[in-house]
Amino acid sequence: MSRGLMIALILGTGIAFSATAAVAHHSISAEFDTDKRIEFTGKVIKIDWLNPHTYTHVEVEQEDGTTIVYRVEGGPPNALFRSGWRENSLPIGETVTVSGAMARNPGSTNIGSASIINSAGQRVWSGQAPN
Repeated sequence: MSRGLMIALILGTGIAFSATAAVAHHSISAEFDTDKRIEFTGKVIKIDWLNPHTYTHVEVEQEDGTTIVYRVEGGPPNALFRSGWRENSLPIGETVTVSGAMARNPGSTNIGSASIINSAGQRVWSGQAPN
């Protein structure tokens, strides 16, 4: 096999594999109903700084005294890091207000396409650098 053909095959295979990975990522509407928005205020109890998404766990006390823990999906850690955010930028115990789309799965407490505002009124995990 000629050297040029071998290089073309290797490059073609690399491009095919990279395109497959890009297509494999789901759209927001696959998991979340963007027409069913929710807004709540609660306390951050845990943050999972994992690939491919971060997850902020927010505990919300209901009127009857029970609590619900919402799992708020955020952006990828590497993008947040490049924007100046760190895993400890939002402290555990912080009171936040969340606005986002509810999961399509009935009974799920997952929230996507979310905006998190901290107690100082600053948007968190938005891709904007912290002040």
